[in-house]
Parts: sequence; structure tokens; C-alpha cells
Amino acid sequence: MTTIGVIGAGQLGQMLGYAGKQLGLDFIFLDPSADPPAARVGPVLHFPFDSEAGLKQLADAADLITYEFENVPVDALRKIDPGMPVYPPAAALECAQDRLAEKHLFVSLDIPVPAFRAVDSAADLRAAAAEIGLPLVVKTRRLGYDGKGQLILRELADCEQALEALGGNDLIAEQWVPFDREVSAIGARNVSGDIVHYPLTENVHKNGILSVSRAPADDDAHGATATGYLHSIMQRLDYVGVLALELFVSGDALLANEFAPRVHNSGHWTIEGAATSQFENHLRAILDMPLGATDMHGYAGMLNLIGTMPRNRDAFGSGLSHLHDYGKQARPGRKLGHATVVAGSLAERDAALGRLARLLFI
Repeated sequence: MTTIGVIGAGQLGQMLGYAGKQLGLDFIFLDPSADPPAARVGPVLHFPFDSEAGLKQLADAADLITYEFENVPVDALRKIDPGMPVYPPAAALECAQDRLAEKHLFVSLDIPVPAFRAVDSAADLRAAAAEIGLPLVVKTRRLGYDGKGQLILRELADCEQALEALGGNDLIAEQWVPFDREVSAIGARNVSGDIVHYPLTENVHKNGILSVSRAPADDDAHGATATGYLHSIMQRLDYVGVLALELFVSGDALLANEFAPRVHNSGHWTIEGAATSQFENHLRAILDMPLGATDMHGYAGMLNLIGTMPRNRDAFGSGLSHLHDYGKQARPGRKLGHATVVAGSLAERDAALGRLARLLFI
């Protein structure tokens, strides 16, 4: 039986494990946490992510290795025996970890992006403000997620304060985009180079954290363009696995924001809403199996459950809605689970999402 080694044992690892059991796969995880969500689907090696001893144990126990979050140390991946397949490739991870390198990748592929500048000093930030205009979104180049490591600069007088808040250097300043919608394009590419993609998903964030996803997006006029961008990135990086590309829709413009080299929160609806989930297709991709169909079962929506789990669970069990509990301890801002709905029409889906949101927290 094939054993997949996974760096990280959070909820994404847990859902990979559930999908893999249906394919007859075994799993082993590397994670320093005492009781991570993925412990429910396979043993966990409790080591830091960059531990050479831990990575060696993981490689010795697995047939190939993947990871479930993009802040895995790239140097750690490169310490793994070269004979061990590791997907997605380290080069893709390295690019996704540096927002400046990521933007340069998009530009090299003729993928439109908001204007941006590298920032390492107050003078750099003032120059960016003069060239791009205010407000600016100022971000750390590395290790930011769920709205962390970024702020909006509205006044030049606040430059020094902004720099101090974000560490002073190794930053990027980006044009503020008055977007209409945020969307994500999600697809999978296997070792042989075959690609499948899911319908464009529309996303709503609150406090920098994904709150609601709807698929297909209400206005899928940009679907073909977004999918073309996704394919270009995968081909350039010789990518293997699931990749999610996040974009802004601003009028007729479609602007790339960032990509995630892993299964993605905005694709959780695929578990119930698509013929093959993103988790199964990630596993099929890294094993170089034929990729599964991505046809939708209907109109799907997802609610993230953040900070607290629902008090009222009577909304589930009818077949229209589904609850995923990650088994994590509650704390503010933490993703504890998600709920999905799959309906026969766009209007029915949106009504069900609204009804579910009200029921969950009564």
C-alpha cells in the first residue's frame, strides 16, 4: 500500500487523509503540535517542520512527500533525499513564499497585477506612494496569511509607523484595488502534465480571513481568462498537485493577487459539490494517476466556522448541508470547521447559505 508523507497535520492534512482512504492510501504526518487534526487519519511524527531527524523519519516511512501549507521551510524540503519525490516542487513553494517573486512571476507570464514596489526603507515607501498613489497596501514579503503581515497606508506621515509595525524591511507595497469581487481559480496538474480545473469560485473575506465561498461564481465571464492564467503558472513551474490562484475582479479587469501551492480553503466546497474533490485530485496528481472529473453536482457554497463552532447543529443531516468539524480547540480567529451547501440553482444555494448562517449561531 502506498504511504503519503505530509508535512503539516492541520485540517488540510486531515481532509487529504479522508480523501486518500477512499483511494486505499496510508498517511504519515510531520507536525510539532500535540494533537493536530490530521492525527485522526494517520500517525504524526512530532518534530519541528525543519527538523532533519523528523524529515528523515518521514521520508523513510513514505513513498512520496507533499505538504499542506505554504510556510514549510524550503531549505527543509531540499534536505530530503533527492530520490524521494516531493510535490508540489520546491521552486513553486519558494516563489509563493515571497510576494515580490510571486509578482514578478505573474508579470513574466503577462498576468495583470496591481502596481507594486519593493520596500526596504521609509524612502522606498515614500517613493512607492509617489509613483503608485495612496492608499497603499503594505505587506511583509514572507510569512503572511489570513490578513496577517499587512496594513493599509493612507497618509505619508504614517510611513515610519507602518514600517515599524511590519518589521522595517523586506516588504512590498501594492496598489490599493477597489475591486468588485474576489475570486479563485483552482486546478490540478499531475506528473504527466495533464490539467483539470474547477469552476471559478467567488470569495468573501472578513478581517482578512475567508468567510464565504460560492461556486460557480455568479459572474463567470472571467472564468476562461482565470483558467488560462492558472495553466500558465502550472506550466512555467512544472507544477504537480493542486494550485489555487486568487484574483481581484475590478470592472472588466482581472488582477492576480497571489497563488497557493496546495489545496485551498476556497475549494472545500468540492468535497460535496464536485465529482472529484480538490483533495482527491491533489493525491491523484502527485501519484500521477488520471485526474478526476471536476463537474459540479449543482451550485455549491461554503461557510468557514471561525473562532467558535455552531451551537445549533439541527440544520445538518437533510442532505442539503454538511458540517466539517476539524476537532480543534476554539480560540478567536481560528478556523475550526466549515459548512457546505449544494443546491439545484444559484438562488436556492444563496438562500440556503443565508439560512444556514442564521441557524448555526442562534
